[in-house]
Amino acid sequence: MMDHDHSYKALFSHAEMVADLLRGFVREEWVNELDFSTLEKVSGSYISDDLREREDDIIWRIRWGKDWLYVYLLLEFQSTVDWFMAVRIMTYIGLLYQDLIRSESIHKGEQLPPVLPVVLYNGDNRWQAPVDISELIIPIPGGLERYRPQLHYLLLDEGSYHDHELASLRNLTAALFRLENSRTPEDVQQVLQALIAWLQSPQQSGLRRTFTVWLKRVFLPGRMPKVRFDEIQDLQEVHSMLAERVKEWTKDWKQQGIEEGLQKGLQQGLQQGRQEGRQEGREEGLQQGEAEFLLRLLERRFGPINETIRTRIRAADSQTLLTWGEQILTAQTVEEVFEA
Repeated sequence: MMDHDHSYKALFSHAEMVADLLRGFVREEWVNELDFSTLEKVSGSYISDDLREREDDIIWRIRWGKDWLYVYLLLEFQSTVDWFMAVRIMTYIGLLYQDLIRSESIHKGEQLPPVLPVVLYNGDNRWQAPVDISELIIPIPGGLERYRPQLHYLLLDEGSYHDHELASLRNLTAALFRLENSRTPEDVQQVLQALIAWLQSPQQSGLRRTFTVWLKRVFLPGRMPKVRFDEIQDLQEVHSMLAERVKEWTKDWKQQGIEEGLQKGLQQGLQQGRQEGRQEGREEGLQQGEAEFLLRLLERRFGPINETIRTRIRAADSQTLLTWGEQILTAQTVEEVFEA
């Protein structure tokens, strides 16, 4: 996770990535008024210790007419959705404004610059948290509602985009999202072909290198943990290796997908079983829910299950069922699931 955070921070430390994020994913008219040649990353001298501790967040600014617009990019890679993200965003923007005042970037009598807060999220579960602070505060009619703060952030939930809408964009950020959402090595090859074509100029060598580092240190090891990528030095080499070993990598890709699906299904099933047990108020209900879900997993992985195994599973306790469930991930036959 730490490598993922640092790699994304490296990618969005390139002005081209931020420009394409704004052009491709902020579909509002005011974006047409931005002067992208003025994009600059806000230096540490403008940021207090409180904000510097936010290592995975990035602050840029860009000219909007004669004024500056600040872009606060928060990278969110937690496995669970932060329900109170809007509170965090309000706090960080308040700190940014305080820093601008402290550094005398804004003087008395002047208005504060606009800030676009962006939350970039790449978790498996879709984002459900409110995107405006006002939605988290109880409304009280009769005049008190006027004091309820309102602050909206732009959510970019990578997994919510369909490939067909991303593929239509000649956009570096869209290419990153497509890679994250890819399901086969062929999908990766297609995006890599586009990146190689887009990042040909010498001025883009840094961004090309950053993409390569992310691919070989984070993305590919996550999909194919048994393969080493130390020798890869360029996007073209990644593309060539995929072409040479596409059958082997497809097999690894599919196996990992099966294991992740089984693991997620097992956790959900056990949670459902425990919930059923609590609702019924009996340990029997807990055990039955877990046993039935384990049987469903076995049938999905190995086909029809005989009555002897069914009886054994239904008689097992919760801890034994959990052990067998974990062994499904590595077992090659149904018999191996029950080996001690």
